[in-house]
Amino acid sequence: MTITPGKLAGLKAVSDARNVIAAAAMDQRGSLQKSLAKERGAAADAHDLEVFKTLVTEVLTKHASAILLDPEFGLPAAQQRNGKGLLLAYEKTGYDAATAGRLPDLLDLWSVRRLKEAGADCVKILLYYTPFEKPRINDLKHAWIERIGAECVAYDIPFFLEFVGYDADGGDEKSVAYARKKPSIVAGAMTEFSKPQYGVDVLKVEVPIVMEHVAGTKSFKGESAYTRAEALQHFRDAAAVTEKPFIYLSAGVSNPVFIETLELAGESGVAFNGVLCGRATWKDGIPIYAVKGEAAFRDWLNTVGVENIENVNKALKAATPWTAKVTG
Repeated sequence: MTITPGKLAGLKAVSDARNVIAAAAMDQRGSLQKSLAKERGAAADAHDLEVFKTLVTEVLTKHASAILLDPEFGLPAAQQRNGKGLLLAYEKTGYDAATAGRLPDLLDLWSVRRLKEAGADCVKILLYYTPFEKPRINDLKHAWIERIGAECVAYDIPFFLEFVGYDADGGDEKSVAYARKKPSIVAGAMTEFSKPQYGVDVLKVEVPIVMEHVAGTKSFKGESAYTRAEALQHFRDAAAVTEKPFIYLSAGVSNPVFIETLELAGESGVAFNGVLCGRATWKDGIPIYAVKGEAAFRDWLNTVGVENIENVNKALKAATPWTAKVTG
């Protein structure tokens, strides 16, 4: 693919020297606030979110190519990113559980122009998506992404689309039954949003398997959805549906599980182009901040957090530069 100068510059800004995206993610809002409050046993407020995000950014961007933040609570943190690239989220946190289909919404006071003016090198959108949802619901989502893609084209800034799968039939997404559906959900979403009308530059994707259900892995918990060989093939099948750059998200798993996941991706031979890794690096520090405060959390980040992100960086040796797929 050939992309415009602004989009090329944005991708370069969030990449390492190899043109691999080794980015940290810290755009959690509602879920982070709930986790902090649960660990503290008392409310967490906007100040807590700003401080938590700033500490993560200040420490971990020394070891990352970029940071993903939100403009609601993350702009103070963006000033502490050690000269690294900046992705800003454009969507509201979560979704309305009372409405069918996990429909998305944009932040009220933001636009692509405003995100770019706030310093964003790239714009990121999260979309809950399954190709097996009712056509009317998915048509709403398709039109929504088309609008955002056009907005990013107008302001010549890269568009990162993150999609998170779910069970359209209301099943348990932690079940082995869902694990068996996941390869087709991930591949179906990658197929759809690789179409040119969406204007997506980088697909931020879930891995197409659930590690705890892969027999023969360290992460396996006893209930098999696929053999190791089948899991490797699922990686290949998903990667085969797109020519666009794609990166993996950590989806809340632990650091050891995410590292083994990236090792499996490397073993499969797929040309993934990096990661946007959040909770697998800093999640275990939530109780440290909530109970012991800022100084203790900074110490934890400088030791365990740095070790976590360096583990990810080692696993990224298997990643392919996105310049193998994109030129300016």
